[in-house]
Parts: sequence; structure tokens; C-alpha cells
Amino acid sequence: MILVAFIAILMTGGIIAWIAASWSHSASRWISLVTLLVDFSLAISVWMNSSGLEWIEKFSVPWVPDFGISFSLALDGLSLLMLVLTFFLGIFGVLVSWNEIQERVGFFHFNLLWVLAGISGVFLTMDLFLFYFFWEVMLIPMYFLIGIWGHENKRYAAFKFFIFTQASGLLMLLAILGLYFVHKSNSGTGTFDYFQLLGTQIPLGTSRWLMLGFLAAFIVKLPVVPFHTWLPDAHSQAPTAGSLILAGLLLKTGAYGLIRFVVPLFPEASAELAPWAMLLGVVGILYGASLAFAQTDLKRLVAYTSVSHMGFVILGVFAFNQLAMQGVVMQMITHAISTGALFAIAGVLYERIHTRDILAMGGFWGKAPFMGVVTLIFVMASLGLPGLGNFVAEFLTLIGSWQANPMLTIFAAIGIVTATAYSLRIMQKVFLGKWQSEKAMPDLSLREKLIFIPLIVTIIWLGLFPQTVINTVKPMIDKQFKIEQPTSIQNNNGVQ
Repeated sequence: MILVAFIAILMTGGIIAWIAASWSHSASRWISLVTLLVDFSLAISVWMNSSGLEWIEKFSVPWVPDFGISFSLALDGLSLLMLVLTFFLGIFGVLVSWNEIQERVGFFHFNLLWVLAGISGVFLTMDLFLFYFFWEVMLIPMYFLIGIWGHENKRYAAFKFFIFTQASGLLMLLAILGLYFVHKSNSGTGTFDYFQLLGTQIPLGTSRWLMLGFLAAFIVKLPVVPFHTWLPDAHSQAPTAGSLILAGLLLKTGAYGLIRFVVPLFPEASAELAPWAMLLGVVGILYGASLAFAQTDLKRLVAYTSVSHMGFVILGVFAFNQLAMQGVVMQMITHAISTGALFAIAGVLYERIHTRDILAMGGFWGKAPFMGVVTLIFVMASLGLPGLGNFVAEFLTLIGSWQANPMLTIFAAIGIVTATAYSLRIMQKVFLGKWQSEKAMPDLSLREKLIFIPLIVTIIWLGLFPQTVINTVKPMIDKQFKIEQPTSIQNNNGVQ
């Protein structure tokens, strides 16, 4: 029942926080914080007691048995890491919005906790109908977070986010239904159960179309160029907590979907698509980096870095080897920490000077040296400095992708050089140069330091001791590449 508790605690806490806000805004904030601390503590407890099994916990009860729908949840190493990340970043989402959100505070925390509940459900569910249900659950609260508490063009950004995600999600629903009927025609039994659908024999032509339905939802959410255009608008207009959740968690649901559903359910079709998917990943790495360097809005700049970094995810997933997949999992976690921190820094700056234009900034290091050091650490993480988590992620991904396609790997490595350009531009324009702002620039408060210090410790720990994460996800990766790796995938020497 602990798997149900992870989701139920968030949903219940969101409702209580909404009700409590009618008496006290502070009570609403504290309820949200305690709710996430409880879930985080439970997740850490499960992690510490996990025994290296492929599936750590399972829970399943019939929901609509006539249609083969069940309330089926399961936890493996990948799901566990994503849950820990969800609750960890959720805590900082509450803290970073503590003073920023002053209107409709209860409804804000309700939406924040419910979007986290939807994300948790996506990471836990093993029934495809239930998966789609949670996929929609996390969409609606994020729409409200952007549309109500966002900045000047918030409605446009919220509608664009909703349309892109909903349209692609409907294509996935059609693919889920198609998979259901194919399995029913083969076995005589209709089911949405992930474990039963894994063994479904699907004609290659049908498999291609079904895979594209799933792929549509995941590459839009990731996002992959050219389906990325909703992301900069959503990030730049969302409140700080919304940007943190978007970058740190919602994008990872797309990566999770590729690993959990696309490759295992459609191995042959995935093998056919692999060269083109890797090419799209490299295009995203270079295109996102070049557009990031061209931005003057700090949040749009960081948003385009996400497009670039997520290119490594699709590159690694479709390289079809263990090293690349280890790099993908590390990238999902380290990108969430480093980019989430950069969005939090952008929010802290906006609270002080009420602008996101980096051309109106400069010389902040002398006024706020602690903030400057914090930003420097996460900027260095973003460009892949050895000793920080992002370096491990990108290094493993590139080693793995080299085995599949050396030429594309060379171009992907160039993306790390371009990352240096946009990362150093942040430091130059914001913290170095002449003091340009007429507003006061106080350094980080105690609450803000409590946000950034744990994030710094985490990104350094991931850089120095990545084996803990790799060992956690190893049973899932070993199983996938022992059983589910497409037989048509060969390395560059042609060796099976």
C-alpha cells in the first residue's frame, strides 16, 4: 500500500492546504511542505531498504475488470529514483514560492501538490489506461499554475502548453487502444496491463504506427526539436515553482515514457527509428545551445538549455546499450537539479529587480557574492564540468552512443563546447561587468540558502559518487538489454 500512499498523501495534502488557506496562508505553505517531507522520507526509506530486485514493490487491484483495467502500481529502480527526485524538487518548489505567491495561495499549493501527484502516478503505474489518466492529471494543474500565477503573457503560454500536450496525449491514447485491440485479437483477452502487453506479437507495420502514437506524446513532453516551441514560452511565463517542476520533472516524464514504454513494447520498430531519433537528438543539442546563447531573457535562455540537454536523452535511449542508458538516467536526475536551480536563481533575481532581461543586469557579484558562487556552481554543472553530476551523465551517454553511431557522437560532443558559451554568458552578463541596476541587490536570505545548499551538495555528490544511482537502476537496465534489446542493433564493428 505504500505505492498508493505516495499518491494519496499528495492529493490529500493538496486539498487540506487549499482549505487551510482560508484561515492562514502560512498554514497552507507549511502543510504543503510537511506533505512533501513525509513522502520524501518514505521514498528514502524504501530506497535504503531496497534489495537490488528488479521490482521492489507491486500493488494491483481490479478497477474495471470487464475492460481489463486495473489500479496497478509497481516500483523498480528507475521509478524509485524518479519518485525521490519528484519529492525532493517538490520541497524546493514550495520553498522557492514562499514569498513569491501572495494571491490565491491555497489554490496554488493545491495545484502544485496535485501536479506532483500526477507525476508520481506516471512514474508508478503499470496499467496503460491508468497511465493515460495520470498523464492528464499532471496536465491540468500545470495549466493553472502557468495561467494564473505566471507573468505578462501567461494565458498564451498556458494555452500553448495545453494544446501541445493534450493533442500529443490523444495520439498516445489512440495507440494505447490500438495495442489493447491487437493483444485482444491475439489472446482473446483484452487488457491494459503493462506486463501482459510486453509479450504481444505485433506485425511490424502496425507496430510502427502504434509506436508513433506513444512517441508523439513523449517527444513533445521531452521536448525534441521541432516539437519544442511550447517550452520557452511556458518556462518564461510560469512562476518560479512552475518552471522548476516543468524543467525538473515534467520533461522527465517524456524520457521515462521512452525508456518504459516505447523501447520495450516496440523493439523492432524502435530499432528502425533509432538512427533518425539519434539524429534528432543531436539536432536538439546543437540547436538548443545556439538559441540559448542568443537569448536576452534569462528564463528563456535556461529553457533552451533544457532543449539542448534533453537531446542527450533521446541520443542515449536509442543508442541501445547499457552505458548510454546509465547516462540517460543520470542526465534525467542531474539536469533536474542543475536546471531547476538555475530557474530558482532566475526567480530570486526577478523578485529583487523585477526583470528577466540580462542586458539590464551586471555587476551583481559585488552586491551578492553568495548568490554569485551558487550560480557559478550550477552554471559549471550545466556546461559539464568534471566533478559535478552533469559531466558523468554526458560522458556515459557519449561513450554509449559512440558504440552505436560515432559520427553523430562527434557532433553531440560539439554541443558540450557550445554549452560552455551560453553558460559563461550567464555569468558574464549577470554577475560580472558594471553595476547597471538602480534597485537594491540583497544577497540570498536564510530561506534561499536552505534551498540552494542541498541542491549544491546533491549535484556534487552525483558527480563524485554516481555509482549509488547506477546500482539502483542496474537491475532494470540489465533486464532490458538482456531480453528486450532489438536483435537488429549492432555496434559500429558489426558485432552482434
